[in-house]
Amino acid sequence: MQDESRIGRYWEVDFLRGIAVVMMIAFHALYDLDFFSSQDLVDVHSGIWRLFAITTASIFLLLVGVSLNISYARAKIRGDDSFLRYLRRGVWIFSWGMAITLSTMLLLGEGFVVFGVLHLIGISIILSYPLLKRPLIDLLLGAATIYVGLLIRQFSFGSPWLLWLGFVPRHFYSVDYFPLLPWFGVVLVGIFLGNFLYPEGARKFSLPDPSFRAPAKQICSVGRNSLVIYLIHQPILIISMQLLGIVEVGKGLALHMP
Repeated sequence: MQDESRIGRYWEVDFLRGIAVVMMIAFHALYDLDFFSSQDLVDVHSGIWRLFAITTASIFLLLVGVSLNISYARAKIRGDDSFLRYLRRGVWIFSWGMAITLSTMLLLGEGFVVFGVLHLIGISIILSYPLLKRPLIDLLLGAATIYVGLLIRQFSFGSPWLLWLGFVPRHFYSVDYFPLLPWFGVVLVGIFLGNFLYPEGARKFSLPDPSFRAPAKQICSVGRNSLVIYLIHQPILIISMQLLGIVEVGKGLALHMP
């Protein structure tokens, strides 16, 4: 029974990830209304919706860290915990990020995704490997990374070459921007939480399992398929809004062209 709990999925992780995905879709629907409409229908860049976006991203990236800890424990049981495994996984996710960079460059022009959430997750998987079994270092380094990232966001810089790290150049704008500072720190805090809540990959606490009943079942399914949903949800949202006459994509893009 102990082994099964270690190698199986934890419904609560899938559930929380599913909640984060639903929150992301809701926010991006509002973002599309703001971006593609010539009218000021909603302001997603400040106030409650800005806080909503930060909360959504934080939940998702904390769970990336928690899942990395559980995945590493499973890999150790199988004898497959080599760095190469995490390098391949990180490069694979980063490659999807580069696909989004290319597609948004072609579609949007100005504001295209330079270093978005998939870039961040891919690099974080690679960088976190030597820290997966050092929970205290994860917590301290994670807190320091968040602090430094928030600190440097108060300044702007002349060069774009360290944009991926968090040094934002003047007049920079992107529809999706998640630099290592501060967001890698959130992943590290998630790894710390994973070590604390799921030591050696085993759940430290007892929890009833409602995941076989609706709506938890559907939300867990969303959480298990988060990458696919992330990749397809924006085209579906934009096409649906255009077919319903809510937005006109051509006019919206013209508003943001240089």
